[in-house]
Amino acid sequence: MSTTLSHFTSFDGTQLALHREGAGRPVILLHGLFSSAHMNWIKWGHSARLAEAGFEAVMLDFRVHGHSDAPHDPAKYPTGVLVRDVAALIEHLGLDEGEFDLVGFSLGARTALHACAGGILSPRRLVACGMGLSGIADWQRRAAFFKRVIDEFDTITRDDPAYLSRQFLKSQGVDREAARLLLGAFDNLDPALIAEITVPTLVLCGDRDTDNGSAEEIPGAVYQTVPGGHLDSATKPELGEGIVDFLKA
Repeated sequence: MSTTLSHFTSFDGTQLALHREGAGRPVILLHGLFSSAHMNWIKWGHSARLAEAGFEAVMLDFRVHGHSDAPHDPAKYPTGVLVRDVAALIEHLGLDEGEFDLVGFSLGARTALHACAGGILSPRRLVACGMGLSGIADWQRRAAFFKRVIDEFDTITRDDPAYLSRQFLKSQGVDREAARLLLGAFDNLDPALIAEITVPTLVLCGDRDTDNGSAEEIPGAVYQTVPGGHLDSATKPELGEGIVDFLKA
């Protein structure tokens, strides 16, 4: 099946890209930091698997990523901006509570959990991939790592633990000034609020992925693993298969 690309206007006028594939109940897919809908969901066949299973894969490019705008105005990055963008997407699609499923990888998982814990979104089912408890509850530590990747971009060497993130950022052509602003727009989330999420939730994480702490400790969720570490788990067919199986259950 072919993938279509369009744009819509978010709450503050920012133009965001939307990729769609398939037909059926919508599955909103949110990608990871410095990535895109194409890199996380389309390239490795996950959106095609969803389409083949009778879903519509609806894939957002977050602001600063993919085909979406990357504004340099600090006012475009209020706290919780990505949650507000996803809420704007749901409104743009005209979807009501329970009429869609929500799936996120890494930053996308964090955004999805924030939106559901805060009662802003109420999907039918929720899947959080590549996200552990400390990546949610102690975001400032993780954000400091990525800010260093941006701030020291030209001096990070191959023996530096930040080198892989630096190379990934470079390969995706992300606007570093805009990305630095975006990193300041997130806050920590109390794990107690996650425990109050009432929709069926699956945490799907690479069996060697410890980048965001223990995914097994996220309260109230079913926990499953797929092969790989943080970056390469997104490339495995088992990730898409796990998402489809949970959404079809």
